[in-house]
Formats: sequence, C-alpha cells, structure tokens
Amino acid sequence: MWRSSEISLRQGRQSGGFALIIVLWTLVLIAFITAHLAGSGRTEIRIAGNLAANAVTDAAAEGAVFHAIFNLLDRRPERRWPLDGAAREFAIGDCGVTVRLHDETARINPNVASSALLEALLRVTGSDAPNARRLAASIGEWVGAAAMFRPPETLLAEYRAAGLDYGPPGEPLETVDELRRVIGMTPGIFAAIRPHLSLFAAAEPSLTQADPVVLAALAAIGRAGPAGSRPAPRQSEIVTARIAAIAQGPGKARARRAAIVRIMPRPGTYLVLAWDSDAE
Repeated sequence: MWRSSEISLRQGRQSGGFALIIVLWTLVLIAFITAHLAGSGRTEIRIAGNLAANAVTDAAAEGAVFHAIFNLLDRRPERRWPLDGAAREFAIGDCGVTVRLHDETARINPNVASSALLEALLRVTGSDAPNARRLAASIGEWVGAAAMFRPPETLLAEYRAAGLDYGPPGEPLETVDELRRVIGMTPGIFAAIRPHLSLFAAAEPSLTQADPVVLAALAAIGRAGPAGSRPAPRQSEIVTARIAAIAQGPGKARARRAAIVRIMPRPGTYLVLAWDSDAE
C-alpha cells in the first residue's frame, strides 16, 4: 500500500512537471508570436508611411510642373518666369519644390537641322573633323534629310559591315535616344551632344537662351556672333518650355517630374508635348 502511494505521488509530480514545462513553452511561444506581430506591425507602419510620403512627394512634383505652366499662361508678361534655367523654390503642402524652366527652342533639332550645324555641334563637343563630317552625314541619312541620296541597299550593306543588323529608316527620329543606333555613334559622343538636342525645336535654335555649346556651333557656321554674345530677347507668341521639377517631401522622400509644354497665343491654351522620360 505504501509503495503504491509512493509511485502515485511520483507519477503526479512528473505529470505536474510536464504540465509546467508545457505551460512555460506555451508562454515562450506566445511571447515570440507577440513580439513577431509587433515587429511586423511596426514594419507595416513604416512601409505605409513611406508609401504615403512618396505619394505626397510625387503629387507635389506634378503640381509644381502645372504651377509653372499656369505661370507661363499669365496674361501679364512681366509676371511670367523667364526661360533662363534659374532655380525657383517654393512649398506645396509639406514639400519643398525646385522648378527650372528652359527654352526648348534653344536646342538643336536633329530631324531638321542642317548637316553643317550637326557637324559643328559634333566638333565643339569633341569629335575630330573627319568623324564629325561622317557622323553628321549618317544622321542625315537616318532621318531622311541627307544632302546626297544613297540607295537603301548600299546603306544596309554599310551597317552590316559594321556588325549591325539594321539600316537607317530614312524617317524622322521619334526619340532623341534613337540616335544611339546611327552608325559611328558612340556612347561618349551621344552623351556629349544629348543635352543640346530636342525634337521640339526649329531648324535653327533660338539664340536668346542657347547654351554656350549651341552658340559655339552656330558661330562656327556663321549663324551667331562671337562666343557668348546673345541678341536681345524677343517676345514670342508661342513658347516651348522644358519644365523640370524636384520635390523633397516627408521622410526624405524625393520625386522628379519633367515636361515639355507649348504655350499657345490664345490665353489659357497649352499643349503637353512630352512628359517624364519622353521629356528627357
């Protein structure tokens, strides 16, 4: 009887010990799950906060572009921002924005520019004379504006000999980046001329806001005075502006928007020619 009671007592203690272990492990598991959920909750809150900050900053950058457009539409010319590339800073909500306006007509349009102007641009950006002449001619063949016509099969054979599986389409560029495909165009040459090109400019750039490189190219073909000289600004009825806006928002969020806009003579009328990547 005594031995039976001792065995029962020992078994009861063992069962109690196992129960205590189970309870302790359960508490540890609950604590782990609670900590994991709390950590996940904090992560989700941070992600949600970042998404909200990015959305607010994106909206501020877009708003800054349209703010600039409305400024250019002002009927009082003296209140319009000049297209001089100067930084203009202001706030939209909780975001600080910086806007720059440039005259798009001050760039060179490779679709309609003369071969002489393209050659001059290549020269002033570092290409040697023979290479600049060949590349300017190749650009003219690509856009269908070459001074001397060569049969398509001849051009295709030339491209094939250079290891390219295509030939010039003989049509205007749809994007400036298409120039990368022109035979003889290297990444370095393209990077040098890209900032001075636009498909929304006229055959000859406006001298008023042209950058020094464009002025030098124009001077080289006798279309401008000495380097650095500019004519007096003229009030044009149609304005083609490149608008670049950078917004700095909450939580170090940052957004950039760019647009090319044409302001028409009739008050309150504008046309967005390109937006974001297409405006680059």
